[in-house]
Amino acid sequence: MTEAEGRKPLSDEVRGTFEAETTSEFAIPGGLAVPRGGPETTSEFAVPRGLEVPQQSGAEAEGSAFSPPRTYSAGQAPPAFTPPAGVPVVSLTKDVPWQDRMRTMLRMPVAERPAPEPPPKTEEGGPAVPRVLDLTLRIGELLLAGGEGAEDVEAAMFAVCRSYGLDRCEPNVTFTLLSISYQPSLVDDPVTASRTVRRRATDYTRLAAVFQLVDDLSDPVTHISLEESYRRLAEIRRNRHPYPTWVLTAASGLLAGAASVLVGGGALVFVAAAIGAMLGDRLAWLCAGRGLPEFYQFTVAAMPPAAIGVALTVAHVDVKASAVITGGLFALLPGRALVAGVQDGLTGFYITASARLLEVMYLFVGIVVGVLVVLYFGVNLGAKLNPDAGLSIEERPLWQLTASMLLSLTFAVLLQQERSTVLAVTLNGGVAWSVYGAMHYAGGLSPVASTAAAAGLVGLFGQLLSRYRFASALPYTTAAIGPLLPGSATYFGLLAIAQNDVNKGLVSLATAASLAMAIAIGVNLGSEISRLFLRIGSAEKRRAAKRTRGF
Repeated sequence: MTEAEGRKPLSDEVRGTFEAETTSEFAIPGGLAVPRGGPETTSEFAVPRGLEVPQQSGAEAEGSAFSPPRTYSAGQAPPAFTPPAGVPVVSLTKDVPWQDRMRTMLRMPVAERPAPEPPPKTEEGGPAVPRVLDLTLRIGELLLAGGEGAEDVEAAMFAVCRSYGLDRCEPNVTFTLLSISYQPSLVDDPVTASRTVRRRATDYTRLAAVFQLVDDLSDPVTHISLEESYRRLAEIRRNRHPYPTWVLTAASGLLAGAASVLVGGGALVFVAAAIGAMLGDRLAWLCAGRGLPEFYQFTVAAMPPAAIGVALTVAHVDVKASAVITGGLFALLPGRALVAGVQDGLTGFYITASARLLEVMYLFVGIVVGVLVVLYFGVNLGAKLNPDAGLSIEERPLWQLTASMLLSLTFAVLLQQERSTVLAVTLNGGVAWSVYGAMHYAGGLSPVASTAAAAGLVGLFGQLLSRYRFASALPYTTAAIGPLLPGSATYFGLLAIAQNDVNKGLVSLATAASLAMAIAIGVNLGSEISRLFLRIGSAEKRRAAKRTRGF
């Protein structure tokens, strides 16, 4: 008998009994059936049977987390966080520049910022958020590349976003990276964009044009579309420098000559310093065209003035050779980057401040290397350079005042400033040197204190002039601090190091660093003092400027 023949088919009765007893593997076995009289326990957070907490009669049911507790009494209410009169409405004065209004709101918490009062300048169907953020980043890139402080760049970016109705924005600025985040509401995903700043160019004319664009965007009366803003931004980028190359070269020579007269030089020293500075400028342009980094450009530019000063000493020409070298250093010292770095540090942007100050240090080291190489060969050739010549600077008030104003004028040309601002910054530079000379030469005060006071007045007047014209304060302050730069202290420190007197050289270089910090802090302090007298808003706004005070 085969296996197939041995299998007998099941009868219908047996098959029905087998199918009735065969159930799912999740079925409850016989004898363990749960009575279905009440609701089944389904949630794992439910209280097991027998552990229910007995509630007293009259107890209120468990309510929402926002409902007041049982022990709350309206008659004996605890002290509330909200004042009885309500939270005061924050209102900003409209007739102040947009920089102050935006800076005040950036220092506020997001929940306390006032909503934009004018209707948002949006396109049809709502604002194009990615395009608005892109425009904001491009404007911030031009400002940061032009040397503007990080806080002012953030204020400008916030003003652009706010002008198009994007009031829940958070800009963030570092030395090489710009980013901005916009969150439409608490339940929507934020939109974030960023842009890298790779090239930096000193052009205060372009900086003023960008400030004018932001000012027009912040005006509640005018309406500038995104297309119009992009068109104006493209024109600003294509804008040519107001001065040709040969004017810049001549300005660097006149700056060095004026600086040499400022420290006691005569007519021959003026010509020698001018020639050396112009040669250094041309060599720096050549290195830049070859793609060399800025460090080597400063190193090469510092060599011709030092070489001419050493050559005059070796040739026994009766001139003040130290004034020739000092004048060449005045045209190279990075005062603009130093002021911006210290300003960022004082306003709380420590990463950007550290990067700017590190840039200043590298540029200064490049100048030191270029001058030290020339001085080292000059000392070995028998050049009789006297490191104590800086102690015998003649007091010539009229000549020095004229030289300081010429120095500020040429410095403004090198910064590519608008021609309408050159006269104001020239007068501001003359005021700075007058205050310094009166305090140091006539009053007998230390050069550090005199420099700080003069730089404070430069910052004060520069801030007031910029508020009068609704523009950036940099064109009115950077060139005016030119006569205060520590060129002579830097030179005599390098000369002492070249003559193996390291201790004396380090002391002189420390004095130069102190003077530089006094300039930067004085300029920033003068700017902050001017803001104390500007009417920004109600008294409640002063809390927006508070910091953590270290804890």
